[in-house]
Amino acid sequence: MAIYNPASLKAEEFISDAEIRETLAYAEANKHNLPLIEALLEKARPKKTANGHVCAGLSHREASVLLACDIPEVTERIFKIAEEIKLAFYGNRIVIFAPLYLSNYCINGCVYCPYHAKNKHIPRKKLSQEELRAEVIALQDQGHKRLAIEAGEDPIHNPIDYILECIHTIYSIHHKNGDIRRVNVNIAATTVENYRRLKEAGIGTYILFQETYHKESYEQLHPTGPKHDYAYHTEAMDRAMDGGIDDVGLGVLFGLEYYKYDFAGLLMHAEHLEAVHGVGPHTISVPRIKRADDIDPDAFDNGIDDDTFAKITACIRLAVPYTGIIISTRENENIRSRLLRLGVSQVSGGSRTSVGGYAGYSSDERPHDTEQFDVSDQRSLDEVVCWLMENGHIPSFCTACYREGRTGDRFMSLCKSGQILNCCQPNALMTLTEYLVDYASEKTRAVGFRMIEEELKRIPGEKVRRIAEQNISDIKSSNRRDFRF
Repeated sequence: MAIYNPASLKAEEFISDAEIRETLAYAEANKHNLPLIEALLEKARPKKTANGHVCAGLSHREASVLLACDIPEVTERIFKIAEEIKLAFYGNRIVIFAPLYLSNYCINGCVYCPYHAKNKHIPRKKLSQEELRAEVIALQDQGHKRLAIEAGEDPIHNPIDYILECIHTIYSIHHKNGDIRRVNVNIAATTVENYRRLKEAGIGTYILFQETYHKESYEQLHPTGPKHDYAYHTEAMDRAMDGGIDDVGLGVLFGLEYYKYDFAGLLMHAEHLEAVHGVGPHTISVPRIKRADDIDPDAFDNGIDDDTFAKITACIRLAVPYTGIIISTRENENIRSRLLRLGVSQVSGGSRTSVGGYAGYSSDERPHDTEQFDVSDQRSLDEVVCWLMENGHIPSFCTACYREGRTGDRFMSLCKSGQILNCCQPNALMTLTEYLVDYASEKTRAVGFRMIEEELKRIPGEKVRRIAEQNISDIKSSNRRDFRF
């Protein structure tokens, strides 16, 4: 049996099955231990210091106790603290992005994904560079500045050179006032050399979902193809960081395995990255399995209800206070609204999960033949932006930290000290102004300019506030764009 060691580079040692099972047993035994629970809640709460906020975070075992606790009053306190943490470190800003599917060719046999190799009736498609250009322009015309590119694993159709060419094409397109300023990449586990090449191409975050940390279930869910190799997949983030990528994004697909098991494994992975590389995950995504072509989510018996899903998200925020938590359009408006109060800091908007799903389609029509999963929130980006503002959130299209070199441990040190607020608040308002001037509907523009006027008053530094006000004025009166702190 593998011995648990968060500093090990072996998957079965930093994600130890024995440690997870002991953790779940400990959590079950202590889920009504009120003195312990009180101490954990107090530990998780953000503390105000002279240099900003400090938040200790919780270990996988501590967070598992809170997740297991079924006392309603405790759950409400968990939710309240999650909101306090999110506001302390990220304010009321919500980062906006969109997925861009390059290809659905795939050689893996993942039983929960319609792109699996045995699915012979789904059309296979791969974007040419000209088709990619049309997709990017369509996304720019919505107002997007940040993309997450997606592709199936296929060394013939989707080699690393194709991915790199696509990244180069995306960054090269300047249409009207539109630019894609950050390209995050969600592709299969690869080699250190390939991660180095992705870093040199200027990617933002490398994202790879574990799907499940339960090794036996993982191998059954991935019966064929290179993704079947649990260790190679689980150790990918270490290779990515060795290749120079210091912003990585974790996630499991809730519904595939018992959620408490994967919750503990996810936090152990975050602890492993801290132990080995000195910096935890830049983002953690919280997707749930959804219906798709030839995929019935009811066939998986580990589904979680909305209340459980909300508590998982809140407990992740308590455990990993500095990470960005992402919720996509897999979820509907109601659950997304609820989770925004519980720690989520990034959302997608106007999303299409099909290859070639943007160009040539209006905001209310979408192709379904190559979708990876059903999109629950089908609102346009403009509707999402307006909705966020009407609920007190600042939609942010900012990419400044990545482009100013504030990544990895540099970003985390600024975030942990609270200093990141001095950059993020004005950057969010300036990029929101760009969106309002260039792309927004009249209603969204009116709501947005009222919000900006009020939020400018909340910038604590007078010098920063004056500069932000001048930059916003310049954006409104000219074609000058891309101001950043």
